[in-house]
Amino acid sequence: MSLQRLVLLRHGQTDYNVAGRMQGHLDSVLTETGLAQAAGVAPEIARFAPDRLISSDLRRAVDTADIVGAACSQPVKLDARLRETHLGEWQGCSVAEIEQAWPGAIAAWRSDPAWTPPGGESRIDVVRRSQPVVDELDEEFASAPDGTVVLVAHGGLIAGLVSGLLALPTSAWPSIGGIGNCHWAALARRADHPRWRLVGYNVGTW
Repeated sequence: MSLQRLVLLRHGQTDYNVAGRMQGHLDSVLTETGLAQAAGVAPEIARFAPDRLISSDLRRAVDTADIVGAACSQPVKLDARLRETHLGEWQGCSVAEIEQAWPGAIAAWRSDPAWTPPGGESRIDVVRRSQPVVDELDEEFASAPDGTVVLVAHGGLIAGLVSGLLALPTSAWPSIGGIGNCHWAALARRADHPRWRLVGYNVGTW
């Protein structure tokens, strides 16, 4: 056996989300709305009865995970491999500012998982560093009859990791769209088959 269910939860609303600015590895903070979103989604995530709760080490994810962990009665383990895409010179910029400085770059980035922002990393890079987290969980749960893990992370990472776990060709990755604050994606496996199936995407309580 191996890990049977994986839930990938995006953090709550941040000050950068409100301002419309790219965050990447910048350590933005949850707004009051973001904290309320985390409190609202926590009972829903608790219904999955997770065996592990792992979070990106960026503050917006940690603060979301702490609220969820209290509802799930699970400690939060931090893993830097679950950080958002490093956006290099784009971090802290709005889309309009990026378009002005790098005309056409946003469209290229959104349509090509191998495209890398200046000084940053591509979506493929993000999946390459984050997918081993799931591989290690598979090893941990190899002798368990069942296993459910919640990962608290970021929109870009979640879209990429879902694409990677579903073994989609990279040309199809842009078809996996964005995910709202404190919304989640859920993947599951049949007991007799190792392939992941997408059973929910951008699911939320509002």
